[in-house]
Amino acid sequence: MTTSRTRALEPAGLPIDAPVHIEVGVDVVDVPRLARLVARHGALLTERVFTPGELADCGGKPQRLAARLAAKEAVAKALGTGIGPVAWRDVEVVLDGAGRPQLRLTGNARTLAADLGFTRWSVSLTHDGATAVALVAAVGP
Repeated sequence: MTTSRTRALEPAGLPIDAPVHIEVGVDVVDVPRLARLVARHGALLTERVFTPGELADCGGKPQRLAARLAAKEAVAKALGTGIGPVAWRDVEVVLDGAGRPQLRLTGNARTLAADLGFTRWSVSLTHDGATAVALVAAVGP
């Protein structure tokens, strides 16, 4: 019988019994608070925090921006650093062909992830009313 753990590891080329290192990060963002900040600071804020692709994908919707902001924070937590050593735009949420969120790391985030041996990332985004949440898992051998 093949377990879900086995199926998840086989595409990465890891033996079934290989030790796996997993780090998780989670963050919650208050959507109305972010909307107020965006209204007050406009492009000065959004262009500092979000990539052009993220801004296009979100279409100005604060709940979508909030979920991406939460993902950036969650990645920094999974890396064990927080925002600071990892710049906001070093973490980008991109959509795959089916519209599922994926992570693209650049700059210091990418370097830290490589140093820690993380080869795979998973992200889940959600928003409901005034709250946006992101859960991130970093996986490596």
